[in-house]
Amino acid sequence: MKDWIAGLLAVLGTLLVLAGATVTVVKTLTPDPAGATTTDPLGGTATSNGNRFSRWLHRINAADRLIGWGVILLALGAVAAGAIEFNLGASAGTR
Repeated sequence: MKDWIAGLLAVLGTLLVLAGATVTVVKTLTPDPAGATTTDPLGGTATSNGNRFSRWLHRINAADRLIGWGVILLALGAVAAGAIEFNLGASAGTR
């Protein structure tokens, strides 16, 4: 079962990265329409750190988000397959 999950995450992650790269390339090769403007989805000004992070998160375009999620899924697939391993341990000494 672990191998199926790792394979599925690897395939989905690869597809997301390729989709994000494709969107980026297509946007680069096609000219922008005249008068295209970008607006801030949240509007106003940020006053607290939470608002700044939320603004930053919303400013990331869709292609970059696809690539980011793809990388996360690839990393999770590597962890599920055992290629990346985390060992956490603690010991208590007695005196």
